[in-house]
Amino acid sequence: MQTEALQTPVALFVFKRPETTRRVFEVISKVQPAKLLLVADGPRRDHDGEAEACQEVRDIVTRIDWPCDVSTNFATSNLGCQERVISGLDWVFSLVEEAIILEDDCLPDSSFFPFCQELLERYRGDSRISSIAGTNLTQRYVNTKSSYYFSELGGIWGWATWRAEWQKYDRHLTDWPKLKNEKMLSEIFDHPKAVAYWTAIFDAVHINQAPTTWDYQWLYTRLKNNALTVVPRSNLIANIGFGCDATNTSVADARFTPPLTTMKFPLQHPSSFVPSRSIDVRLQGLFTTSLAHRIPRKLRRISTRLFKDRSLREIPAITNND
Repeated sequence: MQTEALQTPVALFVFKRPETTRRVFEVISKVQPAKLLLVADGPRRDHDGEAEACQEVRDIVTRIDWPCDVSTNFATSNLGCQERVISGLDWVFSLVEEAIILEDDCLPDSSFFPFCQELLERYRGDSRISSIAGTNLTQRYVNTKSSYYFSELGGIWGWATWRAEWQKYDRHLTDWPKLKNEKMLSEIFDHPKAVAYWTAIFDAVHINQAPTTWDYQWLYTRLKNNALTVVPRSNLIANIGFGCDATNTSVADARFTPPLTTMKFPLQHPSSFVPSRSIDVRLQGLFTTSLAHRIPRKLRRISTRLFKDRSLREIPAITNND
């Protein structure tokens, strides 16, 4: 693994959690990125102590003791999760062509950074690949000698992408009614309950019933463009935000907190671009049976109807006993 300063820009999104932010920033400081982009949301009204917490977080991430080009985008008032992330990423990619992206609760292994940097360079300009993920929630099922595989689902707890891919982002799912009528999801997912799950979510997002989410739109963009995400063979990101006053991850679940591992170099690249559908089926099973706690409240009623459907159990799910 390389030891020189990281050349790929790193974008860090923060809000009001000093302890998780401090841990994430400590790892970033070890790899010493040459360019750092800091995005912060502002405090909400009538939330005691939030302004002070937001300021403490900003103090943490601006204490930089290595040669670094630093850009900041700090909101003066609260924009909310959706608007802050979307506007923040728009700002990031107005400044740089590619970036490694972390939130304040995504604790990376140091090897995550050179992993992303190498693959951003390798797949730059290749429209088959939309992003590089750091999280692997299904690592026990991965059976490959390659350092990573390709996924249709991927993940966003520590990831990287290029400006050209982010510019495809469809915030409002503008063409969803047409693609739904064309049964796009039935061509992607074999199991009808997976189709029903994502149809319910995309329906709600399209009519703006999910004001706190941005990542479902990113998945939708990738799916409709038939683009793949690189997923490491083993997990390179630990989500340390469960139960830490988080917006969408308030309930801890061991299945979402696999241990950190270190990527070995040199990377061994897959011999094809075929997505690992058997692993994606496992990940889909995890979503449909365990992810209700991070679905925005207005989506929970829709998803609950699916969770109560006994036939959902036909989708392979990850359990602690698997």
